Amino acid sequence: MKPRPTQHLRRRLLITFTAFALFTAMVFGTYSLVFMYVVEDSIFNAQLDREARAQLAWHALEGDWRTPADAAIQLHRSPSTFPDDLRSEFAKEPWRSEFAGVDGRHYHLKRIDPPAGARPAWLVSEVSAQLVVRPIRDRVVMLLAGTALLVLIAAIVLGIWLAHRSTRSLYALVEEVEALQPEPGPGVRLAARFDDDEIGVLARALDGLSARVAAFVAREHAFTRDASHELRTPLSVISSAAGQLASESGLSERGRQHVQHIRLSALQLQQAIAALLALAREETASHGAPPVKLVPLLERVIIEQSPLLAARPVEVQLTVPDGATLRAPEAALRVVLANLVGNAFAHTAQGQVLIAWQDAQLLVHNTAGASPFLGNWPEPRPFDKRDGSEGNGLGLDIMRRLCSHYGLELVIQHGGGGVMARLRGQPAEA
Repeated sequence: MKPRPTQHLRRRLLITFTAFALFTAMVFGTYSLVFMYVVEDSIFNAQLDREARAQLAWHALEGDWRTPADAAIQLHRSPSTFPDDLRSEFAKEPWRSEFAGVDGRHYHLKRIDPPAGARPAWLVSEVSAQLVVRPIRDRVVMLLAGTALLVLIAAIVLGIWLAHRSTRSLYALVEEVEALQPEPGPGVRLAARFDDDEIGVLARALDGLSARVAAFVAREHAFTRDASHELRTPLSVISSAAGQLASESGLSERGRQHVQHIRLSALQLQQAIAALLALAREETASHGAPPVKLVPLLERVIIEQSPLLAARPVEVQLTVPDGATLRAPEAALRVVLANLVGNAFAHTAQGQVLIAWQDAQLLVHNTAGASPFLGNWPEPRPFDKRDGSEGNGLGLDIMRRLCSHYGLELVIQHGGGGVMARLRGQPAEA
């Protein structure tokens, strides 16, 4: 079953929309409370301002202050006559005009300064009985909180609908793209299924990319088909003709060496072509591949690669149990084994080539051979080769990529005793 595409974009849209709605509700709720307090304070301050103007006008005529006309306002000629709770707070912060007293009392204060250097006075209004916002503050907060909750729920519902509506075309395009297969042909046509919007522009761009990919796949298929036919057949003819020519009795020893060199070169070229064509195939990994028995495959590979030993004093030991298997396409596994065994044969001047099965991995060990690459790395690197090698140092790197392509693991190690190749794959199920 194909997994559904992740919903990260929809979740981000929903979270962003909800967070914005919550932030907006909090800001406007705070502004509502602040507005209520500001309006209330402005009423009290307006009362004090009217009384201050009247006091200043009276003082200009009579030279003294009068009793305030508003009974809620008191005139104090000095802060020392303030109520006790107001006097203590005013002494700490004399620049303030609003003070909270004890037992719920609340004061608004205004200083009036007459001209000509006369002493100032203070108008004090105790407004606890006139407060409107404080008694209903808790109910207002609850009302604002309930409203914010309703707005938040509506924002979540609207955000879910908007996220699905906004991303529906995008996820439809994702599903279409996930279903695409790189096949030769004119490519897919996605743009016709979408509106002429941003998603449609993306679909048209993907159509152009698909057309280029399809052309590339067609060229790749044509190349692999032509290479398989046009190269393998002549190489087989060269190898067969060289083998027959080598058996001619009138051939000189030097000519026989040249013929043998041609035969080995043709064999190595066939091996390289098989590896490169295997890498060019679309199938990857060994999941679902049937288990391949190694012994019959290794026997055929040893016979095929035996010309690489020539007449050197090399002993080949095959100690692989009949039940040893690896999960990989048989053709790909044969290419890998041919390269590993052929590499061991080609680089062993004398001694033994051991092919064994140990701990669910195949070991190919040329016990007295020279290292096919320089240094002491656990994996081959491109263009690293031994002194005197006629190759380009790419064979083992190609093998490593081929093994990775088909889900196999290849490790190359070497030391004073020769070179060890370890091949591990997915073992067959019991």
